[in-house]
Amino acid sequence: MPANTTASSGSSGSAGAKTGKKKGRRARLIVIVLVLALVAGIGYSAFWSVTTVRASYPQTNGSIKIDGLAGNVDVKRDSYGIPQLYADSDADLFRAQGFVQAQDRFWEMDVRRHMTAGRLSEMFGSGQVDTDAFLRTLGWRKVAQEEYDTVLSADTKKNLQAYADGVNAYLKGRDGKDISVEYAALGLTNDYKPTKWTPVDSVAWLKAMAWDLRGNMQDEIDRSLMTSRLSKKQIEDLYPAYPYDKNDPIVSEGAISPVTGTFDPKATPTSGIGADTVQGATEGVNTQLASLSDTLDQIPALLGPNGNGIGSNSWVVSGKYTTTDKPLLANDPHLAPQLPSLWYQMGLHCRQISATCQYDTAGYTFSGMPGVIIGHNQDIAWGFTNLGADVTDLFLEKVSGDGYQYDGKVKPFVTREETIKVAGGASRHITVRETNNGPLISDRSSELEKVGQKAPVTSAAPDRADGYAVALKWTALDPSHSMDAVFELNRAKDFPSFRKAAEHFEVPSQNLIYADTKGNIGYQAPGKIPVRKAGNGTMPSPGWASSYGWKKDPIPFDELPYEYNPKRGYIVTANQAVIDEKYPHLLTKDWGFGTRSQRINALIAGKIKGGEKISTEDMQKMQMDNTSEIATELVPELLTIKVSDKSVREAQKLLEGWDSRQEPDSAAAAYFNAVWRNILKLAFGDKLPKEMRVKGECLTVLPADSTGPVDEQDKPVRECGQRDADSAQPDGGDRWYQVVANLMDDENNDWWKAPGNRKDEATENRDQLFARAMKDARWELTAKLGKDISTWSWGRLHQLTLKNQTLGTEGPDLLQRALNRGPWNLGGGEAAVNASGWNAAGGYEVIWVPSMRMVVNVRDWDKSRWINLTGASGHAFSAHYTDQTDKWADGDLLDWSFGTNAVAKSTKDTLTLKPS
Repeated sequence: MPANTTASSGSSGSAGAKTGKKKGRRARLIVIVLVLALVAGIGYSAFWSVTTVRASYPQTNGSIKIDGLAGNVDVKRDSYGIPQLYADSDADLFRAQGFVQAQDRFWEMDVRRHMTAGRLSEMFGSGQVDTDAFLRTLGWRKVAQEEYDTVLSADTKKNLQAYADGVNAYLKGRDGKDISVEYAALGLTNDYKPTKWTPVDSVAWLKAMAWDLRGNMQDEIDRSLMTSRLSKKQIEDLYPAYPYDKNDPIVSEGAISPVTGTFDPKATPTSGIGADTVQGATEGVNTQLASLSDTLDQIPALLGPNGNGIGSNSWVVSGKYTTTDKPLLANDPHLAPQLPSLWYQMGLHCRQISATCQYDTAGYTFSGMPGVIIGHNQDIAWGFTNLGADVTDLFLEKVSGDGYQYDGKVKPFVTREETIKVAGGASRHITVRETNNGPLISDRSSELEKVGQKAPVTSAAPDRADGYAVALKWTALDPSHSMDAVFELNRAKDFPSFRKAAEHFEVPSQNLIYADTKGNIGYQAPGKIPVRKAGNGTMPSPGWASSYGWKKDPIPFDELPYEYNPKRGYIVTANQAVIDEKYPHLLTKDWGFGTRSQRINALIAGKIKGGEKISTEDMQKMQMDNTSEIATELVPELLTIKVSDKSVREAQKLLEGWDSRQEPDSAAAAYFNAVWRNILKLAFGDKLPKEMRVKGECLTVLPADSTGPVDEQDKPVRECGQRDADSAQPDGGDRWYQVVANLMDDENNDWWKAPGNRKDEATENRDQLFARAMKDARWELTAKLGKDISTWSWGRLHQLTLKNQTLGTEGPDLLQRALNRGPWNLGGGEAAVNASGWNAAGGYEVIWVPSMRMVVNVRDWDKSRWINLTGASGHAFSAHYTDQTDKWADGDLLDWSFGTNAVAKSTKDTLTLKPS
């Protein structure tokens, strides 16, 4: 037993032993398989006993004495290992939260803090140096330290310190193998030892989430890359305007009051976005920007792909239209699948609310951070979706010697030296250079040193010589109050205190929805959103002119949109536009296109118009709605295509009578999505520059001043794609729905023209391209699923595999098999409400998911329901590693106990943390 703990009448084994002999035998079998896999897979002549594997399992019964507590803290876990904590002071509550999260998830926490600090090489060696260098250049850890030192409130810092003390109480006296089996694996090649947790480690994780939800940076890069092969008009075709006439924004009423200068939900809009018509001095950069895109691919490898599909659903319905006569609130954030899940379910309860113990809240937390991120307290409930505000801009910088040009003068760089320690190798040293527009991210790639060599700029631009460097301006690189906002949300009692908390939630910018026990519902758009001097953020801007850049102050919080008890009786946020074009500030030009939001709106409105009350079960069913909106538009057209090939006609018949629902067992869904993928490839994908196409897929094309594959007589060149499959284009998200919808009536548009090959003649119009896509899809699925279409199913194509985020992706094959789980055959799809995302350019595998789901019942908190993607535990062989995943895949939700009596009834294990 570690030196800081004293156990009594407790056990430290798997919770599987408590849930029946069958589960106990299964847990023991998994442990034995693990030992054999590790010994065989790593091949270091190491013998790992079952004791080694079980050494890291948390103690969940009895008592443990830990340093720093003022009183006892009870940790009550249900049958899924979800903990509810009870304490008598804030300090004890957050100290216990740190201890318990470290019990279940410290490996995950440790990897995260090394990632945010640019120190992955210390754990995993030289393969992570480039990632570390990029993250050091961004300076997440440096900014987090500044926040802690200069911005965050005294109470927030006390809570962060208490949390860190709790984590360190768990670590005290434990070797790596006592913390997690991954450390035991790491120890075979590395002498890495975990170090103490600090408050800044917690703050830095918000920077990682801000990066994951940073808005349109990838679109800015992609538009720039397209200039090498597509005309301005063609690029506009592929980035159409938001369809306000079809898909409602979140806030349908209100404007900035000309009297008060603040946003008023009852005011009438009078003017539009002024910045929309201002264009930047640059209209594109050369394809060397692809190396920046490659660099970005390495960061989402840890956080998830950042593409058009990444988003979330949330909605709240007034009690006027619910079976409970009080609001119901639903939320399911969409993120890359991770094992363990990004989320950790937990309750934080003061036994008695007082000035020294202020919290009674439960919901989804981040391992490594105190407080609850999404959930409810005794008075209000709240949910998040990504607002998608454009908070990043790329700037071309003219570098001159030790400085950069600005308004005709050379300004010196702000520099800092960084040392990257490398496990098993020599340290690496880098110099980070910063301009007034942010760090030079082009310094992290030899190719990026040439960025801007071919960028068309105005005659007023400085001589390009060897090209322009690239700087990143991003709101998250300035200190913010977001950590304060977490605690303020947890304590909020009503809509004014909720809005006050939202004002401090500066980064990442999120849509916040609200409900309270008095029956009110609301919405707030928060965030630090820049005001540009010129341009609209869709293309890189010139960094050498003061006429560009950002104004000193962001959009004032009082001018950001909000709603409170809107007349329609419900609020839906699903990454669609926040407000219409008459709103005077530019939030972004790259909204999600509103397909999910419009479907949710329609489902709710349909119930209301039909005179039906909406129940918790109805909200749950809406979360699992699989309808493909693009199928409802395309299938009628596909069924008019005359098909002579009997095998293709057989597949076409699958679409007759199909209701557009993408169920896992649906053959029609499998075939339609294959047709959609091939339409996109033929019409658009094969015409994009190589930097945006899937790595390794090669085409014969004209030089970059032309478009598309050609015949040999046209002096072609051979080009192979360069992008990871998860982030290649066209990804098939709802932006592409709008692209195709805009072209549907123009049957002879040039986009429908595709060259011939050995098997097919060239297509000259829409119907010919659709026919070819139907044929290609038939034979693609024949190869993947077999010739007999009766055996086809969408789930066999559309599979989810959960991977341990470190050794599960990079370790030996047998180790990966031991740590990873799956596959699961899923329904749903791209831009469906049940948003199991896939990239149409890369394949059908699931690459992002509803990372959790919840439905909150404001009338009776104990009748709320929730589910996590995986489970409470980060220990690969715990009974709670993935014990929620089957239910998650089926759309089931678990009971969510909150009140003292309900928690007592659901408790299976009780651990008491006592003062040392």
